Amino acid sequence: MVESNKFLIHTDGGARGNPGPAAIGVVIGALDGSLKKEYGEYIGETTNNDAEYQAVIFALKKLKLLVGKETAGKARVEVRVDSELVERQLNGYYKIMDATIQKHFLELWNLRVDFDDVIFKHIRREENHEADRLVNVALDKELNKLL
Repeated sequence: MVESNKFLIHTDGGARGNPGPAAIGVVIGALDGSLKKEYGEYIGETTNNDAEYQAVIFALKKLKLLVGKETAGKARVEVRVDSELVERQLNGYYKIMDATIQKHFLELWNLRVDFDDVIFKHIRREENHEADRLVNVALDKELNKLL
């Protein structure tokens, strides 16, 4: 049972080639230690930015499923991303020109209302090694199937 109302999420998305085979990596943790989950999934052919957004969307949806609607409604969530572009777009500093990314932004905007507070913070790549590792494991697994 998750007792925390504060959560820290690390997300990463990456494509080998841009566009190319892509995957997401997500680490979800409750600050009180009552929850820690890791996810890495292949998402098909897409761009790096698209993969980054898909990772954040996946993470918020998964957190809501893990803790339930009532707990999510009281939850304060910090999402850490290593894409400065994505962080700046999600925090309203940069305009979003790409139609696909605009759709992702709207989906995220709507997901935010399921939580008490969601903030997006940019971190350096070195601080996001777990989520990055999950991206690469998912990509390696998928690409090795093709060999």
